[in-house]
Amino acid sequence: MNIMDFNVKKLAADAGTFLSRAVQFTEEKLGQAEKTELDAHLENLLSKAECTKIWTEKIMKQTEVLLQPNPNARIEEFVYEKLDRKAPSRINNPELLGQYMIDAGTEFGPGTAYGNALIKCGETQKRIGTADRELIQTSALNFLTPLRNFIEGDYKTIAKERKLLQNKRLDLDAAKTRLKKAKAAETRASQLNSARLEGDNIMSEQELRITQSEFDRQAEITRLLLEGISSTHAHHLRCLNDFVEAQMTYYAQCYQYMLDLQKQLGSFPSIYHCNNNQTSVAPIPSASSNVIGSSALTSTSGLVITSPSNLTDPKECSGSRKARVLYDYDAANSTELSLLADEVITVFSVIGMDSDWLMGERGNQKGRVPITYLELLN
Repeated sequence: MNIMDFNVKKLAADAGTFLSRAVQFTEEKLGQAEKTELDAHLENLLSKAECTKIWTEKIMKQTEVLLQPNPNARIEEFVYEKLDRKAPSRINNPELLGQYMIDAGTEFGPGTAYGNALIKCGETQKRIGTADRELIQTSALNFLTPLRNFIEGDYKTIAKERKLLQNKRLDLDAAKTRLKKAKAAETRASQLNSARLEGDNIMSEQELRITQSEFDRQAEITRLLLEGISSTHAHHLRCLNDFVEAQMTYYAQCYQYMLDLQKQLGSFPSIYHCNNNQTSVAPIPSASSNVIGSSALTSTSGLVITSPSNLTDPKECSGSRKARVLYDYDAANSTELSLLADEVITVFSVIGMDSDWLMGERGNQKGRVPITYLELLN
């Protein structure tokens, strides 16, 4: 019974406090009550914390969109995370494209030029898919998780203490209002009632001292928490560096994979064998495409490829000449010669040989070499 009485009294006190705060807040909004202003330093810290929270949320959400463009997949990952369960592994878009290419190349025949090229492209796409998966995992661990921990941890604590500070300020201003009203009533009261009003005045002053002390204490707690925002910025800066490094690694891997693939595709002869064993001649690239390809390689890899127009037609070449190898080449079969970048070999043409190839000679070794891997020397 006593416990029930205590709970009822506490409930009534809490209701009274809530009503007092509501009245004070409403009167402040209507301009009918004075409001205690926070000091400029604390206001600046509050503004900085709110700004940090807003932009952290935007950066975090947009990073999630960048790493996982599929909204349904993001929702699924969010649900599994809240359930504290590991999301099932799914094949990503580059891996799926790679698998389709490999299956198609196998169907067309690995021995055909198109089938072989599809398989090589598919393998490269799957490597890119693996690199993409590693980027997502690294970025989630080193960048997204710290940002999310701030939003769901540190800032929630700051918001809780900030709300408590707001309540303490309302209690303080309400106490100031009651004291002000008590003093005004005291001056208007008659001598008969002055003793009772003086007692109300004393109680209001005591209440004011208590609420002022609680407000000052809560303001100090809030200030200490807010000053930690600078440390948060420093931590997020380190996380940002980790994110940039993960992206740099990813793009470097993709570039190297595509460069290797380009070299492999460039080694294919221009005469392709179709699936029905009929021979067809591949179209000769236009001058504009040669210029574009040459410019792209020059700007990205630092290699200079001499355009086909600058190379002597091997059918018109009389005798042998020297050529510098532009980059490594692995022989596809025993009729070809493997090459090492920057080495100088002897080349000559053979009547009837495809125009994209020359015969290369290094010591006692001979074999066909792709002309696009060479720079003919004067």
